[in-house]
Amino acid sequence: MKFGANILNFGPGTTPATLLRQALDARELGYSFAMISDHVAVTADVHEAYPAPFYDQFVLAAHLAGRVPGLTLGTTVTVIPYRHPLHTARMAANIDCLNPDGFILGAGTGWSRTEYAALGVPFAERGRIADEYLAAIRAALTEDPTTFRGRYVSYEDVHTAPAPQGAPGLPVWVGGNSPAALRRAARLGEGWHPYLATLPAMRAGLAVLAEEAERAGRAAPALVPRLQVRITGSRIGGDHPVGHGTPDQIREELSALADLGATHLLLDTNPDSPALRGTADEDRRVLELLTERVLDPESGTVR
Repeated sequence: MKFGANILNFGPGTTPATLLRQALDARELGYSFAMISDHVAVTADVHEAYPAPFYDQFVLAAHLAGRVPGLTLGTTVTVIPYRHPLHTARMAANIDCLNPDGFILGAGTGWSRTEYAALGVPFAERGRIADEYLAAIRAALTEDPTTFRGRYVSYEDVHTAPAPQGAPGLPVWVGGNSPAALRRAARLGEGWHPYLATLPAMRAGLAVLAEEAERAGRAAPALVPRLQVRITGSRIGGDHPVGHGTPDQIREELSALADLGATHLLLDTNPDSPALRGTADEDRRVLELLTERVLDPESGTVR
């Protein structure tokens, strides 16, 4: 497995220096990738959970690509309906070319009705828009010129160079835990990127993915979850998100994810409430503890 860190690109005290430090910490600890979250309009409800300042994920990834060699960069996730698909495809392909270690496009539908309203995008149609835009993005990443005719976007003979480094395209990780997200991942993704998912939910999701991918005539996407890390002093009982519990409990559950075939694990130190967020030093100590007691980034194994 490959291990990655979620870069917290928002909140009071966040500066270009703290953002660079997070990426450098991830690389120094041996992590192979880092990913960045997305909001475009920081409306009141978004600000409550992800307070400003909020640094744009694509701009930040391009900034880090020139300063932190050795990290694959990516988005967790890009809210696909917020941007024209040609724009998203071009930004992803450009950063993939600018970063020798490549780029991963995480894709999702978002959750904020007010943010959708601020951007003039119909919230009720976000799933259909995401499906169409993702199909257009995938075409733009592999075709030059590209032509697309859909309900929400149509264009003809648009040049898309530079192409991504990889062939074909670059990996798309589809986020979400819902049945619709699983169908989207099976049809349009190389990876399924659930968040706050329990071990039983991921097992069940993989079975659905396999069925949906077979219907679509595609290989099933890889399991590439984002795990909120919450280290406790005693074991947690019952169903809980993977990544919560004692170091021993987290180790056991990461081993179970390895057995399920997970190829990448993204570790996220962001708490449920901004009031609980730690300092950069505290976030690093959490990642250091995981590296010392739970996982071995160099070998890609769980200790």
